[in-house]
Amino acid sequence: MALQQKIDQDLKEAMQARDEVRVSTIRFLKSAIKYSAIEKKTQSLGDPDIQQVIQKQIKQRRESIDQFMGAGRPELAEKERHEAEILEQYLPKQLGDSELEVFVKNEIQASGAISKKDFGRMMKLLNEKLAGKAEAKRISDVLGRLLQ
Repeated sequence: MALQQKIDQDLKEAMQARDEVRVSTIRFLKSAIKYSAIEKKTQSLGDPDIQQVIQKQIKQRRESIDQFMGAGRPELAEKERHEAEILEQYLPKQLGDSELEVFVKNEIQASGAISKKDFGRMMKLLNEKLAGKAEAKRISDVLGRLLQ
């Protein structure tokens, strides 16, 4: 089942179950997907593009969590955390830290990268290969540690 169809199906199920948080989160996601399609001047997005939109939404939720916790609003932070968990269900399983490090090491060896000068090229390559499986921030952290 395509990701867009799964999102549509989950929205119907959430509406039938009267799960208001899930309904609003999925509706917001659908809106973001449509907005992204308009930006790219296309009718619909493929699964990789939808995964990028989802990752962007999750990143926004995490930034909001930090801001709410800093402002002493744990109830709003919890709401954002719950929404992020809902969105994470649409992404492939994330790589663990050790799996990510092994993957990055292998790619560095395969491409012949040796210094920080290769960082940009490697980030582009790794972001393409790990789309949806690891956040760019995590990839950047591991790559920065491994390239001397």
